[in-house]
Amino acid sequence: MLYTLALLIGIVAGLRTMTAPAAVSIAATAGWLPLANSWAAFMGFRFAPYMFGLLAIIEYVTDQLPNTPSRTVPQQFGARIVSGGFCGAAMATVDGSLFGGAVAGVIGAVIGTFGGFEFRKRLAARLGGRDLPVALLEDLVAILLAFWVVSS
Repeated sequence: MLYTLALLIGIVAGLRTMTAPAAVSIAATAGWLPLANSWAAFMGFRFAPYMFGLLAIIEYVTDQLPNTPSRTVPQQFGARIVSGGFCGAAMATVDGSLFGGAVAGVIGAVIGTFGGFEFRKRLAARLGGRDLPVALLEDLVAILLAFWVVSS
């Protein structure tokens, strides 16, 4: 089950890079994810959810801008892989499966990046090229999936 959750938090990172670490830091701070005595203890520090939450909000806003590059360009894709691997490792640290969690998170990030890209492109085309409603739907899916994963 832990690898599945790591994979799913990676998918969240593939959809929205900073939503995954924001969710993990909220879970660690709330005590849902016991990271206090681990390498990822900083995720549970008092101000971590605020910092990652602010970064997630900035990402939601910049994602709507017309000059924002595609999530598949190397810089964006790389950030999603790092975020997914990091969050997957943090989730699996609870069970001592750091490496396996990181791998599952990276795989999830790849799935989320390309799956989200295709879904958004195709649904926007069906809506006559209107991307904003699809982008907002994608934001909502990422937030709800992240909440479900970290609360499991």
